[in-house]
Amino acid sequence: MRAANSQYYDLQDPIGTEGDFITAPEVSQIFGELIGLWLADIWLRQNGPDNCHYVELGPGRGTLSKDALRAMAKFEMTPPVHFVETSSALRAKQAEAVPQAQFYSNVDDLPDEGPLLIIANEFFDALPVRQLVATHAGWRERVVVRDRGTKFMAMPGQYAMDNLVPADFRNAPANSIYETSPDSSGVMYELTSRIHKQGGVLLIIDYGYAQPGLGSTLQSVKNHKFADPFEDPGDRDLTAHVNFLEIANLARMRDLQIGGPVEQGKWLSVLGINQRAATLVEASPDKAEEIIAARSRLVDGDEMGSLFKVLAVSHPDWPRPEGFDAAL
Repeated sequence: MRAANSQYYDLQDPIGTEGDFITAPEVSQIFGELIGLWLADIWLRQNGPDNCHYVELGPGRGTLSKDALRAMAKFEMTPPVHFVETSSALRAKQAEAVPQAQFYSNVDDLPDEGPLLIIANEFFDALPVRQLVATHAGWRERVVVRDRGTKFMAMPGQYAMDNLVPADFRNAPANSIYETSPDSSGVMYELTSRIHKQGGVLLIIDYGYAQPGLGSTLQSVKNHKFADPFEDPGDRDLTAHVNFLEIANLARMRDLQIGGPVEQGKWLSVLGINQRAATLVEASPDKAEEIIAARSRLVDGDEMGSLFKVLAVSHPDWPRPEGFDAAL
């Protein structure tokens, strides 16, 4: 998954109607604006420290940051901008949208002084997952092999992996699958270490589940349609659902504040998406249908509103972030 996604993102811009998928910032400017206002709110309640850094992980086309920074600037909040991105194709798009951004290939290279205001929108879902499958001989890692030298397929490996499966799931029926993401844990460990040391806040928005369960969530998307994840690796988007409990537990180990996870639709509603949409409709009545449809796509339960979750992690000395009263 790591190698396939690295090739996939480095060779193309997959985002938008002409690409393979659309992310929330491309649906409506309101998404990025509300995130910018959310950051400005917590920054102002922290007495506006002037040494903060704005960070986005996997910024896509830079659309979210462009909209967020514009909203933040209305409160005289203009922090240095840092993007963590490995794709040369996407870096070019991001530089057009946010020319002042500095680029990094790894979270380890981010500034080590001053509070960090970190946004991770649909970042963790693209990190590799490790799948363990129940067999009659016990749990084994699910590995990828070639079927007669042509097609890729998954099958159980030979080594016992029972000790990596939570006790509640070890007696699951054969063919049950348990997912974990060591890469996500590694990134989260570094980010929470930085917030613990430097201060600041981390906002994670992604599709996933609040409580762990069984089953494969690995999926592939090509031309806005689901595809076989084992076909044409490097030519399609590979993702898996985010285990929010797992990444939240790493923040708890650092004694950091945790908000959520809450459903994206509920979070955006608390932040005022309906009011902002109404303002845009009033300013551009000819675009009313488009604005209302975009709002619905972001908040409705049968669209992005329920599947996508929002989690905030902040330093214990910082104010509690807004929007997390209705935790799942």
